[in-house]
Amino acid sequence: MSQPNNPQQSQQSKKSKKAAAQEALISPPWFPDAQWHARTLAAIYAILIVVYFGVSHALSLLPKPYHLRRIPMEMTPWLHPGGKVHLTEDQLKTPPDDAPAPPAAK
Repeated sequence: MSQPNNPQQSQQSKKSKKAAAQEALISPPWFPDAQWHARTLAAIYAILIVVYFGVSHALSLLPKPYHLRRIPMEMTPWLHPGGKVHLTEDQLKTPPDDAPAPPAAK
């Protein structure tokens, strides 16, 4: 049950532990810089773009009841490719069940 009572060794051990702690506090092992952030954001955007087009392509291959559809101009006139389209009051009303559908405005 004898322990070495070497004061020089224990003092050196304490110094090395203190030095290691100080070094850890002074210089972090890694810190992200602006270049790292730019590369990471570019990778994230690239992955999102690839996933978007991949899902869009996969959805376009679905069978008839599930395929992507074009939204009618009457429902969303702000999405019409020709710009803003102002519909008359009669065109905005729901047609009666027995009447044929009116032609689309040009």
